[in-house]
Amino acid sequence: MRNSPDQNGYQSGDGTSRVEYPSINTHVTPEGSLEILSHLEVNALLDSTATGLYALYRRCSLAVLNCGNFTDNAREVFETFRDFEITLVQRDRGIKLELKNAPASAFVDGQMITGIRELLFAVLRDIVYVDNEVKAGRFDLDDTEHITSAIFHILRNAQVLQAQREPNIVVCWGGHAISREEYDYSKLVGYELGLRYMDVCTGCGPGAMKGPMKGATIGHAKQREKKGRYIGITEPGIIAAESPNPIVNELLIMPDMEKRLEAFVRFGHGIVVFPGGVGTAEEILYLLGVLLHPNNAGRPFPLIFTGPAGSEPYFREIDTFIGLTLGAEAQGLYRIIIDDPAQVAREMVAGVKVVREYRIETKDAFYFNWLLHIEKDLQQPFYPTHEAMRALKLHRDIETHQLAAELRRAFSGVVAGNVKEAGIRAVEEHGPFELRGDHVLIDAMDSLLRAFAEQNRMKLRQETYQPCYRLVG
Repeated sequence: MRNSPDQNGYQSGDGTSRVEYPSINTHVTPEGSLEILSHLEVNALLDSTATGLYALYRRCSLAVLNCGNFTDNAREVFETFRDFEITLVQRDRGIKLELKNAPASAFVDGQMITGIRELLFAVLRDIVYVDNEVKAGRFDLDDTEHITSAIFHILRNAQVLQAQREPNIVVCWGGHAISREEYDYSKLVGYELGLRYMDVCTGCGPGAMKGPMKGATIGHAKQREKKGRYIGITEPGIIAAESPNPIVNELLIMPDMEKRLEAFVRFGHGIVVFPGGVGTAEEILYLLGVLLHPNNAGRPFPLIFTGPAGSEPYFREIDTFIGLTLGAEAQGLYRIIIDDPAQVAREMVAGVKVVREYRIETKDAFYFNWLLHIEKDLQQPFYPTHEAMRALKLHRDIETHQLAAELRRAFSGVVAGNVKEAGIRAVEEHGPFELRGDHVLIDAMDSLLRAFAEQNRMKLRQETYQPCYRLVG
């Protein structure tokens, strides 16, 4: 439950009114992972002037602690808790964290919620590992195989890769600001998956990322499944806008959005997409860009779009957009199932069985899809500057899988302009991002984005939404 804020507002640096939430000072010891660190690791983490690592660690920790205060504006989170501090204390027998002005929503009667405590130390584990092993030069991040190996190593270090388990990971994508009807529906789908012993992996935030996990817990409980897995995969740029929900019992923080998306498709065995907005469209386009590549032809990967009856217009718009831009081949890679949670679960279970047989036949691992081909242009981080957005190749004279990758970047830029701190600042300073392309693609994008706005799917506070993009055909 969300903690009730006090009634004292204050003016932030941009002149807007903010609500001040109650905060707590405390210390916590490790729960779940990374109980010891070397002196060098502690010093590197706290030396903000040398690496900026502390700023990254502080931001991700605050996002985890802020799970009860619902906003999708990253800058607002950091401004609201601008006095938050987290200090790592090294002791001979282990470590502890000193917290000052931490969001009170992470505590019950002065004690940190156990699940949030686990996630807080998962942040420390991943931030330290990525800095020491991935960014320190062990991997060549310009090489496709090295990028995939880096993702594997991050997952292995977090102990989420379990070699002896049968394939049963269903990735669920969807919006963080969906309607109550859509949220309840996502719980029903999660419940049906849980009854069939499927585990759930999401982007770890609220809305369609929390609902399937919540439903699966009930399904697992009825089946007396005590080892249910609720895996959340996030990255520093989005974590504050989509704070991890406390149902997550395995949290992963990937270095950037591209590695996050690759982790989803290599780790999961099938994907269910619920209603969302621009971020959900970005995820769909990423996956279609992968599956449309000729090297992945015929490779089974169950993909289902689903929602309650009232969500049918959303998926109709998505399907029309895909047909206009990527064609019938792309439309053939997914099924749309409306208002039938049990059928979604049945078809996903059947699809995962096909994946299992294919992995056996091709001698690929159950726990990590090594053989899936992912092009470098889907692996390299995209930084949505105004120049980069204008340079996108939004034309139909390129290969379909390449066009899907370009469209994915375009939607990634709109996400950044909507909810990411750096993107919001860039739009404020230089105006809307400009997207140029042939008129068919631009018209299709314009129609889809207008539909998102009309359906209140662009941001939480729709009445204040101003487009962060401008389309030029």
